[in-house]
Amino acid sequence: MNQISASIKQRLSLRAPLQDSLDVIADITNRLSLTKPSADAEENKEFLQQELTALKEAYPAFKDFQREFPSLAFSIATGVGKTRLMGAIISYLYLAKGIKNFFILAPNLTIYEKLIRDFGDPSYVKYVFNGISEFVHNRPVIITGDNYNQQSNLFEESEIRINIFNISKFNSDNKGTKKGGVSLAPKIKRLSEYLGQSYWEYLTGIEDLVILMDEAHRYHADASKSAINDLKPILGVELTATPTDEKGEVFKNIIYEYNLAQALADGTFVKNPAIAKRKNFVRGSLSDRDVDIIKLEDAVSVHKQTKTALELYAKTNEVKQVKPFILVVCKDITHAKEIYELINTELYEGEYAGKVLQIDSSTKKEEEIEKLFVSLEELDNEIEIVIHVNMLKEGWDVSNLYTIVPLRVANAKILIEQTIGRGLRLPYDGKRTGVESVDKLTVIAHDNFNQIIEEAQKPDSLLNKFSFIEMDEEDLKIKTVVVTAKTTTDVQIDDEQKKVDSIESPKSKQAAQNVLDAKKAVLTAIPKFNSSHHVKKLDDLNKDEVKEQVLKAIEENLNIGQLNMFTEQIVAEARANYGEIINAYKQNIIEIPRMDLVQGEVTATFKDFELDTSEMNYRALENEIIRLGIVDRKTETIGVSSSGSYGNPVKNIISELLNYSDVDYDDSAELLHKLATQAYNALEINLEDKKEIAKTVFQFKTAIAEKIYLQMRANFDLQSTDYLEPKILPFTKIEQHNFTALASEGFRDYRDVITPLSLVPKFVYRGFEKACHFEYKFDSNTEKEFAIILENDAKVLKWMRPAPNQFRLWWANNSKKYEPDFVVETADTIYLVEPKEAGKMTDSDVLDKKNTALKFCRYATRYSAENGGKPWKYALVPHDKITITTGFEFLMAQFAC
Repeated sequence: MNQISASIKQRLSLRAPLQDSLDVIADITNRLSLTKPSADAEENKEFLQQELTALKEAYPAFKDFQREFPSLAFSIATGVGKTRLMGAIISYLYLAKGIKNFFILAPNLTIYEKLIRDFGDPSYVKYVFNGISEFVHNRPVIITGDNYNQQSNLFEESEIRINIFNISKFNSDNKGTKKGGVSLAPKIKRLSEYLGQSYWEYLTGIEDLVILMDEAHRYHADASKSAINDLKPILGVELTATPTDEKGEVFKNIIYEYNLAQALADGTFVKNPAIAKRKNFVRGSLSDRDVDIIKLEDAVSVHKQTKTALELYAKTNEVKQVKPFILVVCKDITHAKEIYELINTELYEGEYAGKVLQIDSSTKKEEEIEKLFVSLEELDNEIEIVIHVNMLKEGWDVSNLYTIVPLRVANAKILIEQTIGRGLRLPYDGKRTGVESVDKLTVIAHDNFNQIIEEAQKPDSLLNKFSFIEMDEEDLKIKTVVVTAKTTTDVQIDDEQKKVDSIESPKSKQAAQNVLDAKKAVLTAIPKFNSSHHVKKLDDLNKDEVKEQVLKAIEENLNIGQLNMFTEQIVAEARANYGEIINAYKQNIIEIPRMDLVQGEVTATFKDFELDTSEMNYRALENEIIRLGIVDRKTETIGVSSSGSYGNPVKNIISELLNYSDVDYDDSAELLHKLATQAYNALEINLEDKKEIAKTVFQFKTAIAEKIYLQMRANFDLQSTDYLEPKILPFTKIEQHNFTALASEGFRDYRDVITPLSLVPKFVYRGFEKACHFEYKFDSNTEKEFAIILENDAKVLKWMRPAPNQFRLWWANNSKKYEPDFVVETADTIYLVEPKEAGKMTDSDVLDKKNTALKFCRYATRYSAENGGKPWKYALVPHDKITITTGFEFLMAQFAC
């Protein structure tokens, strides 16, 4: 393994396709000479042929460099991370090969400015060298197409120099100009007073220049090609998602490919694209405008649902919020103006007036358009609909395009090529989150839906990787909003604030505000004291030493930044009311121990088994030489006398098995010897001439090993050790819930009867008196009825539906987080309770989650016993045992463990 390459992969957290690409670079740069091409055309031609021959030994499909220097193309799908790969390549070539000079070409001004920041600004979130320690104190010097003629010749020997040029600037600076009738040399070739030579002379004289071409398909035209060739770099690296030149011919120098079809098949690094139409849609006599309106209305409906889902995801997972937008593709500028007016005036009664942007050649220049697209990611950008006409070029690196509406686009293939690639970037670390609505790109295609499905049947079509959705018109009309379900404590604070706000006397109002601010300050501070060695349970917050620490923290918090003029009074109120505040807090919280419950390391092993040797019946073949006459074309065979040196048969079988990547000799030596010996014995029994055994194994070792390996795979076992001993803290704050609610009449009292039952999950329920939150949603009527039991049962003191981030309990080899349905506290016990469909009680995933819950309960009970708390129990309750007339204690007597 290449240690430098492995280190860069780890430090830059490269995705799998980028890791593979870096491995290719590491391998290739060991095969090529990495020397500067000769100025002599014939010598250079011979040099390139030698380099090509060396490369083809390992990459026989590689055809040609296509330039006057070794140049390799990486075809990588949009959104996978080509810029990050450029950073990794530069890091590798510097650390492994000592190369210090790089030249990066950008296809347009937007990408040019973006690359300058990506490579030159360590404070930028997308800085490509984050993690490369060698570049912390020896930061690469960024030389641009705007400042190159001011560079000094006092370059330090240790510097890494990265030249970044916009191709149009590079080409124009390579052209001669006239001024006052006098011909001037190209700008880049004029003498620089700082360098003492032209920048062109400096560049072409560099002995270790490597050129990287972003969106490489833009540099295959003759003008660009010639100028790039003249630089005479030692290596070219071309990156593009569309490896075809201006004539539509596929590049001949593709060395690695991870195309859109592969990315879609992997389902990891790009959005999941879906083609959607309204259910039962029939074009009939509808005009083009009528169809446009229907598609736009449906696109807005999908957009609203997506917007709500993204807001919910951001709040639930405490990550940045993503503002989605719709892309409307029109057939021409006249059509675009018509749609712009329609959206601003008629669509949804002008709801999106001022939130729509028409950008095409009639409204903006190309460079301005690209900048506008980039700004669409910003939360304060109010644009939600973009109307576009045939300007879908690379350069807008946005991840918040979620809905595409091609209007009057006839061809499904064009639909894919011109629109889909623009919306596939993912907003959260470039990876799917596992949340369908966050990971999905929707294309509205009512009028050509059937044509697209037909296209998808073709095995080589990208469309066969897409999902297809028929949207119900009634569902599209449902508007939802994101609701944050506050804890009971937070609701009480809000109610008290309203009372304070209603006080008319300024003096009385300020005094009341100081009391409330003291309460807020204490409640804000105490969750941080769950790690204090003085606190083993909630009651310990009343200890004098803990009280003083909390009051000190409150005073420090109030004095951070702008001083609070009432700090002294607030701290005094906090001291006077401290015990009362703590006791009230305790009444509204269930004392849940804080722990991260994770499983130990997973081990993969091949279990011991007896080999099925029924198919081990090979026979040795005679070795022959076939001789063909050059002139007479006669064929004859000559027998070969063997020296008998076929090696040890058992070792030959084992060696062949070790070619499989998941077979490790150190881990499976005993099993490998056993299986190879069993195969050998079976072969020997079936042979008439026992002397032929070594020859037979030698000739058929690959087939023998494959049969053994297939049986080994059938006996492959994943094992995880038990849960690791967790660090336990005495309590944790009750987390807020975030969920969606119907915008209209979406809230119900929990005692209301909902019909049909399928509507139960759509509503948010209020009216609870014992719950730790003000409102909840339920996944089923069973859960709703269980909440009624909890509210009515006198034995239940408090209960809650935990928010998704309340517990940190992992299962399925730490790949999934278990979220209990209910936590219930009685006078002597705290329960984790999960109502479950009766027919699924013994499902494997249900039992795995049960095991996780039981493990938590055991750790929590042990901790509570040591510190005077209540024991924990787990109950998996079948749904058909839950009715509103059933008592909680009765259910726990049957199902708690």
